[in-house]
Amino acid sequence: MRSYFSAALAATAIALPTSTIAGSGDFAAGLVGGIIGSAIANQSRQQPRRTAPRTTTVRRSTSSGISNTQRQQNREVQTALNYFGFDAGGADGVLGRRSRAAVSSMEAFLSIPVDGSLTSFERDILLSAHNRAISGNPDTVRLISTSPLGARAALKAQHDLMTGNTSTAGLRTTGYPGLPLEVSRAVDEIAASSDPSAEQLLQRAGFVQLADMNGDGTNDYILDTSFSGSSFWCSAAQCKTMVFVSTPQGYARNDMLAHSPTPASFSCFGDACRLAEQAGVTVASTAPTTVPQAEAPATTMVSSAPVLPTFGATPVTEATLSSHCGKVNLLTASRGGFTTVADGDDPAVALAEQFCLARNFAVDSGEQMVAAMPGTTTEMVQAQCASFGPAMAAQLAAVSAKPEAEVMQDVASFMLGTGMSPDQLRTTATLCLSAGYATDNMDVALGSAMLMVALGSAPHAELVGHHLDGGFGAAKRPDLARDWYGTAVDALRGGAEPVFGVNQAGRTDLLVWAAMGEADAAGVVTRNVVPTAASLPTFALPTSD
Repeated sequence: MRSYFSAALAATAIALPTSTIAGSGDFAAGLVGGIIGSAIANQSRQQPRRTAPRTTTVRRSTSSGISNTQRQQNREVQTALNYFGFDAGGADGVLGRRSRAAVSSMEAFLSIPVDGSLTSFERDILLSAHNRAISGNPDTVRLISTSPLGARAALKAQHDLMTGNTSTAGLRTTGYPGLPLEVSRAVDEIAASSDPSAEQLLQRAGFVQLADMNGDGTNDYILDTSFSGSSFWCSAAQCKTMVFVSTPQGYARNDMLAHSPTPASFSCFGDACRLAEQAGVTVASTAPTTVPQAEAPATTMVSSAPVLPTFGATPVTEATLSSHCGKVNLLTASRGGFTTVADGDDPAVALAEQFCLARNFAVDSGEQMVAAMPGTTTEMVQAQCASFGPAMAAQLAAVSAKPEAEVMQDVASFMLGTGMSPDQLRTTATLCLSAGYATDNMDVALGSAMLMVALGSAPHAELVGHHLDGGFGAAKRPDLARDWYGTAVDALRGGAEPVFGVNQAGRTDLLVWAAMGEADAAGVVTRNVVPTAASLPTFALPTSD
């Protein structure tokens, strides 16, 4: 079984302090400072108290005069403080010395006079921000996932809102002239992490592009963050591109990595967009490193012609994995059970059944873990995990274009850059794998699966194979899927503990038959390489010897 640098990760990641987090660490910092990292810390702190009678006795004597209502209110305060990374200890309903220290830390963060005593106004700010952060509101989730402050960005935004400062990114209430509110908020978000002001960005030709990209007859918008000149939005190879497409409920935002994007760079249906599979659209090309100097006067929004509206036709939306699995489950029930090697006549059906089975196991595992974390809910985890996909955008793009070994090299480098220990990463990946499948966020699910493989859980490679084989969250590449399936099969045959379908007899043999062809008499499977389709995207220029 391949470990993919798990030993090196264990030695290196433990030695890395949290302060080393950068780039991919924006995501890690948000998790460690947010609900997942906080829940891990809380769980480790609470466990000794369960076995220490003296601690339990102290709690009873300290809290003897507190009513149930007050205790519940105190628990809410402690849970919110912990969520935002102010260590209040366990949510026991007693605002003791540790909780007062956490309140002081919050007051210092918000530039409020520090006295450790929570006023009713400060409590309203804290609890309102916490409710806003865990509600799953797209603007708040986006603010948390993109801000260097992580979860605390929501607290800062709530404070600014309740004290009359509505200039905080994500809280704009009116749009810039000619721009929808959602797009205007994103402009503020970009400006908040860049030298140019929002007004200066809007004066740069090409920063905003207009076109009807989903064929509903309404303008859609592209924001090219390369015009900000900020390394926060750009790597050495590519920059984040924000695509806003119109829906009956407003504008839906899609974040992707691209270089010199135009409307023709994207394929949009309904509220979802992805990079178009065509020549000239590259994910790993060289992005500009300097801010364009030419600034146009006021009329700088560029309307591009390549994408024209289509009238009289209903856009076809792509099937989600949950809807796909709903159909597969009906088919399985109608056939009287799962396909086996003995009665199998369609490998595609067998793989679809096993993908949906593995998805269910992954969702259940994460939900069981959440249930064991005091003060944590599934909704909290899902909100925090929303930033997982953007954090691993480079690795997610590579999985559709590179062999398994090269992808795992990239994933190992990403993990080392998070500054998180292997145990934290494993817990995070398990929770986010569950959240990704539960919310049909394929970037979150696929990124989490790759992390689990790199951490030494080779059976999780099966999931990556399913994504590539079915085209969910990745290009449809059965040729690349073959090696991922092989990694899982080799591990299971080598004695690794199964993580999916643990009670299903003959499951490993079924994967071999369905994914890689029949074995010969000696049990050896020949993995034939399927030629790469010419229409698939190219993510990097070949290097010369």
